[in-house]
Amino acid sequence: MKNKSIGLLLLVCMLVLALAGCGGSQNNTGSGEGTSASDSTAGQDDTAAKPLKDVKVVLDWTPNTNHTGLYVAKDLGYYKNEGLNVEIVQPGSTGADAMVASGKAPFGVSYQESVTQARTQGVPLVSIAAVIQHNTSGFAAPVDRGIKTPKDFEGKTYGGWGSPVEEAVMGSIMEIDKADVKKVKIVNMGDADYFTAVKRDIDFAWIFYGWTGIEAKLRGEPLDMLYVKDYSEKLDYYTPVLVTNEKQIKDDPELVKAFMRATAKGYQYAIDKPEEAANLLLKDVPDLDKQLVIESQKWLSPKYQDDAARWGEQKEQIWKGYSDWMYEHKLLDKPLDVKSAYTNDFLPEQ
Repeated sequence: MKNKSIGLLLLVCMLVLALAGCGGSQNNTGSGEGTSASDSTAGQDDTAAKPLKDVKVVLDWTPNTNHTGLYVAKDLGYYKNEGLNVEIVQPGSTGADAMVASGKAPFGVSYQESVTQARTQGVPLVSIAAVIQHNTSGFAAPVDRGIKTPKDFEGKTYGGWGSPVEEAVMGSIMEIDKADVKKVKIVNMGDADYFTAVKRDIDFAWIFYGWTGIEAKLRGEPLDMLYVKDYSEKLDYYTPVLVTNEKQIKDDPELVKAFMRATAKGYQYAIDKPEEAANLLLKDVPDLDKQLVIESQKWLSPKYQDDAARWGEQKEQIWKGYSDWMYEHKLLDKPLDVKSAYTNDFLPEQ
């Protein structure tokens, strides 16, 4: 799960260009595939006679356990029961945010930081659910590098993607430890993964523990993990999130409600039955490492909802705290209109 969330500034430009064609959902883009498991629920007979509405969901990156609830909802017929034929696709060269903002797909997987930057540039993305309740990302290093605190970053080489967000986050947590980010050598990792890069020319990188951290454990390559949320409440932001666009909400709110009812059921299944959910993901994406998917799912499943009242719930203080932090660090041109950036209105009631 390469953390592409931190190389987003170029994407914002593409999103602005995409606005010219902004529209609602594209009803002719589905795969035409049916579900692969019945798991019948009430109402299925009513929808069976009606044509299914084709809906595309664009992932943020390659399929992984952040996305399990989507695959569960597809395979167990939850989308079909809502009258939807959902196609889950990987992003193209323009990325998920641009596709959703322009109306080429009604739904996608994004990140709070990406939505924040986009909205301050006039891009009409709206977050409709937090996939994971707390930020599970952080800076990771092989244990032999001796990086136990942010101060230990000094004199080390960090591998990233060239985004100002990376240095700003690193600098913020280093300041707490009375350390200087200017004493860190920052290099671009390019397409290298974490394991290749730390053997080649870097000491630490920014990862999601739920994927890369679990993989390190399975490979017998222990690491030290410094979660950014542990150093600042403002850095405990939502990553990833599910997004749509304003026009979709205005033109067809019932589609958004139906999609979220089924998706919430998918993630609840992944919370309650992590191993079964992992096997559904593996069935759809058989090239994934089975042991990694199962162990990652076991680790991540209780973190989807965590301490929230329901899966997907988003809080205003989380959106405000992170956007304030971005503005303070000159990563935004203007403050975010927080209330327009997210909504809980499409989450099903408990």
